[in-house]
Amino acid sequence: HYGARIPMTTIAAPMVHDTIPGLGIKSYLFNDDISKKNTSLANKFQLPYMRLPGFEKIERNEIVVFNQPADTLRDMNDFHPDRNYYKPIDKKTNLVKRCVGIPGDTLEIRDGYVYINGKKTRLPDRARTQYSYIVKTNGSDLSRAYMYERFDVTDNFGQMSNGDYFFIALTEENAQRLAKSPNVESVERQVEPAGTPNPRLFPNTGDTGWSADNFGPVYIPEKGSTITLTRDNLPLYKRIIREYENNTLDIKGNEIIINGKPADSYTFKQDYYWMMGDNRDNSIDSRYWGYVPFDHVVGKPVFIWFSWDKISKSVRWDRVFTTVNGPGERVSYLKYFIIILVVWIIYSFVRKKKKK
Repeated sequence: HYGARIPMTTIAAPMVHDTIPGLGIKSYLFNDDISKKNTSLANKFQLPYMRLPGFEKIERNEIVVFNQPADTLRDMNDFHPDRNYYKPIDKKTNLVKRCVGIPGDTLEIRDGYVYINGKKTRLPDRARTQYSYIVKTNGSDLSRAYMYERFDVTDNFGQMSNGDYFFIALTEENAQRLAKSPNVESVERQVEPAGTPNPRLFPNTGDTGWSADNFGPVYIPEKGSTITLTRDNLPLYKRIIREYENNTLDIKGNEIIINGKPADSYTFKQDYYWMMGDNRDNSIDSRYWGYVPFDHVVGKPVFIWFSWDKISKSVRWDRVFTTVNGPGERVSYLKYFIIILVVWIIYSFVRKKKKK
């Protein structure tokens, strides 16, 4: 779709990504000591970024596969945004998220809702955006089996010390249905107010006043576009300048120095994107590590071959053989596949019989 990316890591174990299963060691030859990034002999075997021509561009609100720019996902709960973003691009962890912002957009999050260029985003019909809620009952218990069967709740939830229930992920539709239950007194969506200190949030300075639910505005860089560069907005773009576009960057007093020369502007060399998970309050995404460069984009997921429900420990047949993107509700092509498979088996059997 977006053009096949040529592999950059030339010496690596086949059929595995970044780690050899069972051994827990790197599957590829690369010295990830940042001080030796450009001098290590092992790193000389890396090929430069190249991509074959694509036949479409990434559209806003499409689901995209990409390499996590600040790859620290060996432990999702131990996220440090400034560690390990010097791994080879094609060996960073593959993620699947929704592209909510494309190059040239100005993005802002208000009370958990995404606004692009000042307008609230309207997601596709298949999107099932989830938020966290606190549910107060009349004393009745909300069992996992009940919530799964009635409301298709597959994420964990728990009872708080005051008896209320905290749900990490509910769709707004299910929250409204739950509020109508005779055993439920109130359902309240949780919104992190602006000004909540969180140094884990991009640009990881801790002084923006932004929260995960009230964020920005930020400009998403477009290839060839030029911005005025100041000490105030430098934290938003320093990783792009230094890590993704391979410039030297220093600050001397109030002066910004790029490649040894004073700079008050910067022109971007590639496109960038803003990726977010539909499970808004349980997702490590661009709110934490910022922009996704186009050279980190792998492609577009097309088909769901298999889906397993961890709660019911059964196959989600309504998701097997369904397309990922597209208008309208999800449609399964499993029955057509089975019909074609049966026809092929019968045809092969008859053909062999005739040969005999």
